[in-house]
Amino acid sequence: MLSCTFFGHRYTPKEIEPTLRSALFDLIENKNVTVFYVGNQGYFDSMARQVLKDMKKLYPHINYSVVLAYMPGNRAKDGYRDFSDTMYPDGLEKVPQKYAIDKRNRWMIDKSDYVVTYVRGIGGAYKYKEISEKKGKTVINL
Repeated sequence: MLSCTFFGHRYTPKEIEPTLRSALFDLIENKNVTVFYVGNQGYFDSMARQVLKDMKKLYPHINYSVVLAYMPGNRAKDGYRDFSDTMYPDGLEKVPQKYAIDKRNRWMIDKSDYVVTYVRGIGGAYKYKEISEKKGKTVINL
């Protein structure tokens, strides 16, 4: 069972969605990736989640999870949120909130064979792309 995760800038242009969709088709069709982990911190994550949701209809054998850095709790106060496609890694509840995103991202890297990124310059996405490469993951930068 091969898996993939995603890292991209919080502000990602909508125009990359076809490229993201194409990369996911290739991973599913040609690389036999069936498990996907995505964060929930910005537009790139939101785009990846929506594309995965759409692709699940075409490929019912794939699975994806939005990996939470924090338990929803008060973060869901602004209205109904659908948490049916989310997960919260064991042990993360013991991590100080300041370090939760980093710990979650490293967990996703460790669980994945492939990493799809949208990186233009430095920042958090760049940091996790670099970590992924150092760990020998196959990185696809859109």
